[in-house]
Amino acid sequence: MVRALREGDEAAFAHLVDAFGGSMQRVAALYVRDRAVVQEVVQDTWVAVLRGIDRFESRSSLRTWLFSILVNIAKTRGVRESRSVPFASIADDPESGEESVPVDRFLGDDSAWPGHWASAVPEWHRPLERLLSTEVRTLISASIAQLPDMQRKVVSLRDVEGWSAEEVCNVLELSETNQRVLLHRARSKLREVIERSGLQEN
Repeated sequence: MVRALREGDEAAFAHLVDAFGGSMQRVAALYVRDRAVVQEVVQDTWVAVLRGIDRFESRSSLRTWLFSILVNIAKTRGVRESRSVPFASIADDPESGEESVPVDRFLGDDSAWPGHWASAVPEWHRPLERLLSTEVRTLISASIAQLPDMQRKVVSLRDVEGWSAEEVCNVLELSETNQRVLLHRARSKLREVIERSGLQEN
């Protein structure tokens, strides 16, 4: 694919657009809200890819490289569109003391098993898009939009786009620990939304 792109193969470029175009728009929308600006970010990314393909050194996958370019462009446009938020809401510091799960979800000191889950926690292995019904997806999409900035981005990439932890760390420039903590917090909040809704699938 890289060789074909370097040789100006239009079919290879069209294949890349088909493969990643939709996902690129969704990721760009994590940084800019205006649909026209999202389209501009994606278009600018394709231009940057074509201009920079000769310098691509294959240290990461083509997809990771492409989305790193996209995120950098989207960040710049996000600032330009005055979409910056208070630092405290985007830092999501794992040491901040924020509770990932409400304390009342655990057994108290008067229990035979203090600190253990008060009720079983369902496993969460599959991406959200495959796991949830249309009704719950709508609820979850709205809930994802309300998450703190970095939690929203991490859970969107991991559970909606189906990215690996390594890809998310590379593109968002996060440590493995930060990525894991952010994902856990986001999933915990979304799980609570699903449980409250009573719409869980068996």
